[in-house]
Amino acid sequence: MSPDSYLVGLIGSGIGPSLSPALHEREADRQGLRYLYRLIDIGTLGVPPERTGELVRAARDMGYDGLNVTHPCKQQVLAHLDALSPQAEALGAVNTVVFDGSRAIGHNTDATGFAASFARGLPDAPLERVVQLGAGGAGAAVAHALLALGAARLTVLDAVPERAAGLVDSLNRHFGPGRAAAADLLDIAARTAGADGLVNATPVGMAAHPGLPLPAELLHPAQWVAEVVYRPLETALVRTARALGCPTLDGGGMAAYQAADSFRLFTGREPDTARMLADIADLTSTR
Repeated sequence: MSPDSYLVGLIGSGIGPSLSPALHEREADRQGLRYLYRLIDIGTLGVPPERTGELVRAARDMGYDGLNVTHPCKQQVLAHLDALSPQAEALGAVNTVVFDGSRAIGHNTDATGFAASFARGLPDAPLERVVQLGAGGAGAAVAHALLALGAARLTVLDAVPERAAGLVDSLNRHFGPGRAAAADLLDIAARTAGADGLVNATPVGMAAHPGLPLPAELLHPAQWVAEVVYRPLETALVRTARALGCPTLDGGGMAAYQAADSFRLFTGREPDTARMLADIADLTSTR
């Protein structure tokens, strides 16, 4: 393809509602680029996450410039890449793959995307004690972002206790001992009671996984609540927390900022993040 023509895609499951194609293609149109963004849904293809590497190799062989990677493939893809950016290596999760000749290089724009969205949407939020639900690919990125933003103590809960423990070990090695701790979901009431804020980094709340990631009675108006899910933009968690008077952050900002960072990696061109934030608002209000 010419320098002004790009073929990229998204690998994941249940990605039909994704706004990534529209976000990338709108920005490309404004920059005068030919840009085709395809969805590669492993559920539709009947391919298990363990075969993510085959899809990456096929995309490279077909001339793709790069791929975004989402649930449940962000960690499965690691073993099939030739190199990782320092942040992707630290996170142990990849959401962006750039093809450089025969090489596939993994990056993570989720962490930078969440950090930028949090700084914009909850600039004065207290960060002494934060509880995070979810320790998967998105959870690893959000946890790194929160500690980099200054969270003093982060408690991670996950339906798979070993996954939370593994993430916490990695966080404490990277940020220093005692910054993060894992807890059992059975202790969620005690953990959230005195927390300054709560982040949902699980798929619960997505169109395909509706509902609340924790009992509504555990939320209280003295804490802020942040969400990574953006389809729908107002998840049940955001809606419930807002009704209680909690400061809230929806997943739209993270989606826009991470897409902008991926666009930059794919094209080498500087995206207009303000326009991409406006695109998220427009796309979520019309779909």
